[in-house]
Amino acid sequence: MTLLTFESSLWRRGYRAVAGVDEAGRGPLAGPVVAAAVIFPPTQKDSLGIYDSKSLTAKKRELLFGVIQEVALSYGIGIIDHMEIDAINILRATYKAMQQAIRFCQPQPDYVLVDGRGVPDVTMPIEAIVKGDCRSLSIAAASIVAKVTRDRLMFELHSRYPEYGFRQHKGYPTKSHMQAIRAFGLSPVHRRSFRPRELQDVYEHFF
Repeated sequence: MTLLTFESSLWRRGYRAVAGVDEAGRGPLAGPVVAAAVIFPPTQKDSLGIYDSKSLTAKKRELLFGVIQEVALSYGIGIIDHMEIDAINILRATYKAMQQAIRFCQPQPDYVLVDGRGVPDVTMPIEAIVKGDCRSLSIAAASIVAKVTRDRLMFELHSRYPEYGFRQHKGYPTKSHMQAIRAFGLSPVHRRSFRPRELQDVYEHFF
């Protein structure tokens, strides 16, 4: 099985704009959730060195983001901030980011492949693929676009709130991040609906 098995099967069935969709940022305590959709042309034969973003270095992801921008037929990015995550919950926020990413693709996809088990509500045929970022080229590419985009946003937040170390942990609940929250409290970009058990006393001061 190659990374183009799913796409090639759909291309043979007549689909011409197959989008892979993935997200970055469901688990962090701060910052947005970001989704991306990537459509490769039906003539695509090479994997271009693309693979699941989690298995790549930051430098390699940045390089491949540029390659994807050059080679893809289309791509879209959706971003839902921490306030909306708190308002509608992370699952709905993730699906909303995916819907945005799909909507921003031009041309619009005629079939969508999504990493994971659940799918957002869209008008075109859609399919969930477990571990899709390791099994589908377009989903793997979307994972890279989403990860690079979110990392860049977290670098910006680091410049505003350097005491939290967002550049290093990107908002995930690392030991250093938890220590920073205990020392400085919650920043304006922390998700209030995410409350680590070991920091319950800190979070209670903000409600």
